[in-house]
Amino acid sequence: MRTYTYTRIFFCSFLLCVLQACSSIFGLPSDPEKPTMGEVTASTAELKKLPLPKEKIVVGVYKFRDQTGQYKPSENGNNWSTAVPQGTTTILIKALEDSRWFIPIERENIANLLNERQIIRSTRQEYIKDADKNAQSLPPLLYAGILLEGGVISYDSNILTGGLGARYFGIGASTQYRQDRITIYLRAVSTLNGEILKTVYTSKTILSTSVNGSFFRYIDTERLLEAEVGLTQNEPVQLAVTEAIEKAVKSLIVEGIQDKIWGKSIDDTAGYQALIKEYNNEQENNTGRAIGNRYPDNYRQKVSVFANVEAQKVKDDYVNPKMNIGGKVGIKYFLTPNLNVELSGNYFTLENENIVKRNYFGPEVNLEYLLFPKYRFSPYVYGGVGAFYSKYKPQYKAQVGGGLEYMINRNFSVRASAQYDLGFKDDWEGLVNGKRKDQALRFGLGINFYFGNK
Repeated sequence: MRTYTYTRIFFCSFLLCVLQACSSIFGLPSDPEKPTMGEVTASTAELKKLPLPKEKIVVGVYKFRDQTGQYKPSENGNNWSTAVPQGTTTILIKALEDSRWFIPIERENIANLLNERQIIRSTRQEYIKDADKNAQSLPPLLYAGILLEGGVISYDSNILTGGLGARYFGIGASTQYRQDRITIYLRAVSTLNGEILKTVYTSKTILSTSVNGSFFRYIDTERLLEAEVGLTQNEPVQLAVTEAIEKAVKSLIVEGIQDKIWGKSIDDTAGYQALIKEYNNEQENNTGRAIGNRYPDNYRQKVSVFANVEAQKVKDDYVNPKMNIGGKVGIKYFLTPNLNVELSGNYFTLENENIVKRNYFGPEVNLEYLLFPKYRFSPYVYGGVGAFYSKYKPQYKAQVGGGLEYMINRNFSVRASAQYDLGFKDDWEGLVNGKRKDQALRFGLGINFYFGNK
């Protein structure tokens, strides 16, 4: 009994050591961290690399805040924390400073500034009565020629979600992801006449991912071994807001140079053409951008030819069916970007171990539907009818299937598919037995070659 107790203690200690080692391998925090400087984003570096203006522009920001009213999503009831940071005015002022194009002046808490200046005046009048009458008074406040307005106008949750997982005999792993998105609008307003000089907007996705693994197994009838490991990573919302605001400031500067709204601040010899060209190229590329930073296009052309290698298994009235290798070749013609007609010829083998083995070939006609024809990666489904022949009488069948296609380039794609064949009769192998028709399962991997017009 004592030996059993010692064994359990040793096993538990060993398991704790293994878990601690796994914690270090996966980079999980185990010690308190020291405070650090704030992260520098890629957009911050872009702002600091902008060519300097001839003269900095004085701008005022009264309020640049969250206008969404969005609360953090919660699975455990109400959560009254806001999804967007409430200090976006401060983030904008920091971006304006980093650009080195603007002199931001205090306007968000102007009442505090005026009150402090009043205290200074009162103190001087009360306690420095005998001071030199010619002493310099408080200098005037700077006033802005341009006001910056706008805010965070949208926070969209779960614009893209997905995951992948598998489990076999108590051992499993899974991964999940989620994307949110924020949208920023920023506009420049002239204090001379109230004209809105320029409006820009930017957006930024916020990615959350998780990876999990588990082990669940009965060692014997009385002992159960269970283990789990996981890692979740969420992109900070504050950094996403910062990047979106910094991108908006850069866009405002470049578009202001293009439209010449900065007046004497622009030096014609500073060489802004490279900056403007880069910005215009980005705008052109952005024209076709869709949700999730994807760029849909009609990759697939009007006609394609394809070839598949297939693993095939026929389920008939005999026992012990065997899987064999077959193939399929064919041609597709697209009626619409989503829908095409497929004509193909296939070869497969019907075999039951030590009983029967027959080789068949024949045509198939299918209607195929692509779910996302403008994306490189798209699922598809299809269905149709077909026939197959050998030295015996011909057979007829119907088939349905589906799969995934990925475009390597404008002409080539790879495909993975699964197909189910159902016979109209029950005598593929020459035997009629039972009510179930003969059927087959096929799993294929192949390539497509596209040509013709889109």
